[in-house]
Amino acid sequence: MATVMTNLKISQDKVQVAMARKTMNPYDLCSAAGISYASYRRIMKEGNCKIATLGKIAAALEVDVTEIMDLVMQ
Repeated sequence: MATVMTNLKISQDKVQVAMARKTMNPYDLCSAAGISYASYRRIMKEGNCKIATLGKIAAALEVDVTEIMDLVMQ
């Protein structure tokens, strides 16, 4: 039986670089992604988020989800 991933690792550094490229601050990103600032802070602190949330953040930054993922699997 295949394992279903419900949370994915997100790279704080990659998100911040993408934000800088778009001249966005965290509040701009939250507004564009439709997430709360508290959620953004938790995601950046913990380094993971739900699949849909990762998609929302990537769409707001206009990047592919793989560009902001931390692809190091353990």
